Amino acid sequence: MVQAAVDATEAALLAGAQGGNLFAFDEIVRRYQRRVYATALRIVRRHDLADDVTQEAFLRAHRALASFDRTRPFGPWICRIAANLAINHVRSPESREEALDEGGPDLSPAPASDGPLQAVLEQEASRMLEAAVGRLSPEQRAVFVLRTFEDLSYNEIAEALDLSVGTVMSRLSRAREKLRGALAGYLGPALDGARGASR
Repeated sequence: MVQAAVDATEAALLAGAQGGNLFAFDEIVRRYQRRVYATALRIVRRHDLADDVTQEAFLRAHRALASFDRTRPFGPWICRIAANLAINHVRSPESREEALDEGGPDLSPAPASDGPLQAVLEQEASRMLEAAVGRLSPEQRAVFVLRTFEDLSYNEIAEALDLSVGTVMSRLSRAREKLRGALAGYLGPALDGARGASR
């Protein structure tokens, strides 16, 4: 497995934070807060819960910082912590996944389109995808989010979620199949073409 290079600035910040410099840790939080929040939101599907998960992830990272290996990138590590916390929250008995006003958070970037009609179509496609992702089981959703949005390898996801690589691949395959089924009516011929091309 190839590790992403840790930039010199991040390495210095991590060294400072491990030495007790709160300003260095604050800068690390500033750098990764949006990414961690997005990871949590895609799993818990509620802004208030994503805020809580993000805060708890950084608290846990701070407590475990002394044992963090600075030769590894911080981003995937903190996102794994957030993903595990988010999964635990969604699995908890008191957790209820309440839909947001519009069926789920809009997590997509603003579309770069050729015109207003194209922009509307892209926004609708994004909403449908987010709604379909929201209907996945928490375990499938976490694997899908870490692979698709965080671009983690199968091995990194397996390590993050304490699963075998085979289980990660199986959950990802099931998630993709469920998404394909949920979006079939919307994507119709495009999905048939993609299936034919993959055979």
